[in-house]
Amino acid sequence: MTTSAAGERTLRGRAAIAGVGETNYYKRGAAEDPEFVLALKAILTAAQDAGIDPREIDGFASYSNDRNDPSRLAVATGMARCVVVFRALAQGQFARFGQGPRLPGVSGEPAYTMPYGLMSPAQMFSMRCMRHLHETGVSRDTYKAVSLAAYHHAQNNPRAVMHGQLLSPEAYDEARWIVEPHRLYDCCMENDGAAALIVVPAERARDLPNTPVYLLGATTGSEHRAGAPCHNAPLYATACFTTLAPRLYEMAEVTPGDVDVLQSYENFTGGVVMSIIEHGFCTPEQANEVLTFENLIAPAGRLPLNTSGGNLAECYMHGLELVIEAVRQIRGDSPNPVSGARVSMVTSGPMVTPASNAIFGSEEVL
Repeated sequence: MTTSAAGERTLRGRAAIAGVGETNYYKRGAAEDPEFVLALKAILTAAQDAGIDPREIDGFASYSNDRNDPSRLAVATGMARCVVVFRALAQGQFARFGQGPRLPGVSGEPAYTMPYGLMSPAQMFSMRCMRHLHETGVSRDTYKAVSLAAYHHAQNNPRAVMHGQLLSPEAYDEARWIVEPHRLYDCCMENDGAAALIVVPAERARDLPNTPVYLLGATTGSEHRAGAPCHNAPLYATACFTTLAPRLYEMAEVTPGDVDVLQSYENFTGGVVMSIIEHGFCTPEQANEVLTFENLIAPAGRLPLNTSGGNLAECYMHGLELVIEAVRQIRGDSPNPVSGARVSMVTSGPMVTPASNAIFGSEEVL
């Protein structure tokens, strides 16, 4: 890392995204290739997009429980100069993320929750969202706006699994409950596929074919006692960004008002609403007025959100496809481009510890 004028450690401007790649995205169980082959296809596509020979790749990074084990090296420290970041999922070939675990016995925290039916991600995260609605007065209409915007954007994205399946307000309202406050279209999909991106030092990116997209800031961490067991975290009704967001903006040297487009991980729409509030785009009191369908769609909304369709309507690739869409917005080749976008943000893993976030920018922002 480098040191800023304020004497703080920073990643700003040190690395750039040189290429992105994806396989086709499939509904869960529909992929014809093994998961490892999906990973390789996405990586090769990203290398081709970056204009590099795959043999130049000298570092790998992937999601923490990926079955395609990576070695982890960092561009910012100089230990590697061409790193591929990837995620491959073939839930039809392994286990489903949306189901509760099938265990012969339980111990520890699950012994306190499973007897009461608290087993699946939907059940666990919905409790936090219910608390947030109760404490803040935020309306479920904000959830609806997030979902409708995602499906709206997917209609312009041929890669999206839900391309050609526009969601109406009536269909959203009439969908079955999964776990209150979330109905069917508040929940992310379960998909097969793979996504990858190529990270290189900033100075090298300028010599490659694509418009460089620079990393302005990235943070990861947890809130006070975020790991308290049995749903006892003191800041329970949060998405876990209250301490991360200020650090992210400080490193990136931007403010919420500078962000042109937002990609926010949707495990559930409630987590997106909390993430938006915690990153300073509005207060809880303003949320019902600000987080409307008109304000969340590209190109003219005040805060275009999940412009590829996101985890709700493009593909659930553990959120890596949201990073790719953030890059495409800066490059100008998004399926729903925001005109003149210079600063693009990604927020990842709401209500999970640790959560993470990142801000990307064009060269003129540096």
